Amino acid sequence: MLGPLTTRTVGRMAKAYERIADDLRDRIHAGELRPGDRLPPETTLVEQYGKSLPTLRQALGLLQTEGLIEKQHGRGNFVRQPRTPVFRTNLRHQWEKDRAREPEDERKATGATEHDTGLELDDLVFYAAYADIEADEELAEIFGVPTGTSMLQRTYRTRYSAEDHPFSLVVSYLVREVVAANPELLDAGNEPWPGGTQNQLFTIGIELDRIEERVSARPPTAEEAEELGLPPGTALIVLGKTSYDTAGRVVEHSFVRLPGDRTELNFTTPLERW
Repeated sequence: MLGPLTTRTVGRMAKAYERIADDLRDRIHAGELRPGDRLPPETTLVEQYGKSLPTLRQALGLLQTEGLIEKQHGRGNFVRQPRTPVFRTNLRHQWEKDRAREPEDERKATGATEHDTGLELDDLVFYAAYADIEADEELAEIFGVPTGTSMLQRTYRTRYSAEDHPFSLVVSYLVREVVAANPELLDAGNEPWPGGTQNQLFTIGIELDRIEERVSARPPTAEEAEELGLPPGTALIVLGKTSYDTAGRVVEHSFVRLPGDRTELNFTTPLERW
């Protein structure tokens, strides 16, 4: 995974706040300042660097934007605990399909989040909520169904038990009439489902033919930043995932929001031989 992008100056005269940020960044990377450590008070840093308080705060703001430190109200500035990174590749979909027909004991052993993070099942805290909704114009167009069609909306949050924030914000949609063929698929109490969505669809005779993903980025809303624990200035990765069955019908669609400071997307495209 690539290291964090920084604004370290190369080939030009650094501004005063950049030189302060460079020094503090080096001290963090060298382990002199460790995750959870409180930085010296701002007044002490002002004296140490011989610069004004506004200049110092520019430097601290830069390090906050990079995700290296966080300001805790009334307590000061702290070196931020590194978050568990997520490595998401498009090859994960074939991995999920291959395990969809495995015995339940094997499917229970691991899942997509463990695959993407390297964590174990016991490391994770899982949340799922289901709701019946009517398809709005956007969902109706995606699924090719009339507006108002009954849909099953599934909301997922999974986090590492040692951290406070989830790896992603996921909302998944299925046509309720289709999945009602297996009543167990309508009960959030059966989550986390061994084998995930592809096994769920397999139980009602659906095999996926392809998955299309559209990726974009934007600033997070205040609510998204709070729920994901995003540092100021961090982008939100937005992924729209559409699953098609072997007849070309859309059978599932997900809106996935991922934190830009700890998510790496890797895309592999097999090429045909000449």
